[in-house]
Formats: sequence, C-alpha cells, structure tokens
Amino acid sequence: MQILQTKIPGLLIIEPDVFSDQRGYFFESYNQEKYKKAGLDVDFVQDNISSSARGVVRGLHYQLAPFSQGKLIQVLKGTVLDVAVDLRQESPTFGEHFSLEISDKNRLQFFVPRGFAHGFSVLSDEVLFHYKCDNYYNREAERGINFNDPHLNIDWKIPKHEAIVSGKDQVLPSFEEAERNFVFKN
Repeated sequence: MQILQTKIPGLLIIEPDVFSDQRGYFFESYNQEKYKKAGLDVDFVQDNISSSARGVVRGLHYQLAPFSQGKLIQVLKGTVLDVAVDLRQESPTFGEHFSLEISDKNRLQFFVPRGFAHGFSVLSDEVLFHYKCDNYYNREAERGINFNDPHLNIDWKIPKHEAIVSGKDQVLPSFEEAERNFVFKN
C-alpha cells in the first residue's frame, strides 16, 4: 500500500497492493493496523454506499464541527470524479479544491479529512460508491455548498445541462455564503 499526499494538506490518495491473475484480483480495502502504521490513524464508525447513474452530481456536502466527518472513499463499480474543497480557516489552501478520478479499474482510495466539503460526479453508466466515516451522520449539522459555485469553478467533467442534481443540492448556498466552523491545525 502506498499513501500519497496531494497538494492540499490532509487529503490523501491511497494505492492498495492489488494481487491479480487470470481469475481476477484481490486487495485489502481496509486494514486498521496497516493504515495506522502508514500514518492514517482514524477510527471509522460508519460505512455508506450509494448507487448513481451517469451524470449524477452529489455534493458538495459536509457537517459542522464537532459532527464533521473524515471519509475514506472508494468506488466498487464504475468511475467518478471525486472532489474535496478545503473549508479550514487559516489553511494555506483554504477555498481550493482537489479532484481525482476514482474507479473500479484504478482501485484508488481517497481520504478526505474533517474540514472539507465533498462531492462527486458519475462518469460511467452506473457507479457503486463506498465510503467509511469517522463520525456519525447528524442531520442538524449537515451543510453544503452549491456544486456550480463560480468561486470554486469546479470542472465536474459533466456538461452543466446534463448534470443530474437533487433539488436539495441545487439550492445549497455559495461558497461565500456557506456556514463553516473549521480551523486549520498544523
């Protein structure tokens, strides 16, 4: 397993060791001891799975502290463009986003720590999306930022007129208007 730091502090790309032969492949998608030794010492408490069709954009979602969630993301079937936005005040990358294509072919994982908004767009006909969370869902702490915010200028790899976005996500506030209470810790 290899863990790669992105340009944004705390966002990590994980490349698992994959063992392939004529029968298919095998890899450990999570081993707490190995992840801890590699520097990712997180106690996950909840797993979530979503299924979506091509063109779906989900996000950008987060929960306010102290209910914020770190997420370990992987795609079980299909391909997504996964996006994380740094919402941590005083971070050198505050307001910046990072995107990564994750698929069942490249088998990458993406760790998005607390203090980030998260979303993804579906680039394949269908996707089965899995993520582990280090905190439980809390409806009262749930917040979001409009996926199409011009300040963030995210290229979702989906034409805007083809994006399938929930009514709830369509009316999320802009980056500037969004409530957030995260502070960057070195």
